[in-house]
Amino acid sequence: MKKIFITLIALFFLLSPSIYSQLKIGYVDSDTIMDNLPDVQDARQKLETLIRDWQNELKGMEADYKKKKDDFDKRNLIMTDQTRADAKKELNDLEKKISDFREKKFGTNGELFQKQDELMKPVQNKIFNAIQEIAEEDDLDFVFDRSGDILLLYAKDEYDLTARVLEKLKMEQ
Repeated sequence: MKKIFITLIALFFLLSPSIYSQLKIGYVDSDTIMDNLPDVQDARQKLETLIRDWQNELKGMEADYKKKKDDFDKRNLIMTDQTRADAKKELNDLEKKISDFREKKFGTNGELFQKQDELMKPVQNKIFNAIQEIAEEDDLDFVFDRSGDILLLYAKDEYDLTARVLEKLKMEQ
């Protein structure tokens, strides 16, 4: 709903000839900015390392489960009822532990999501501030994101602020 509202407002201003002559617009490609910032590269590398470590830990847990499950399947017929029940409980506990680990690390509100937010939020704020400063310097009314949700079908390169934003961000480092 919000996207539609923003698009309608943008269309109103673009289609209104009296306002069009006064309207100043720019756009950026946030994907290009993100791909060319060292801070983003560092954050992505930290996240990839973290993911790899957690996946290795998960693989170890799954290998342990598989080993115990195979052992259980081989010895199932010769186990006493009590031993069988204990082994099943251990397998169920391991399954739950694996599932809980997966949810804790990779779930919707898991540690990965929180870490990504922690690492990327400062970078996103820097980018937003740089865009805002350039927009104020150039007295722009709107700045759109070419890689965002608003569909930008065509724009002249002279209105592209991406390189200036990158330059400003690199000067700040």
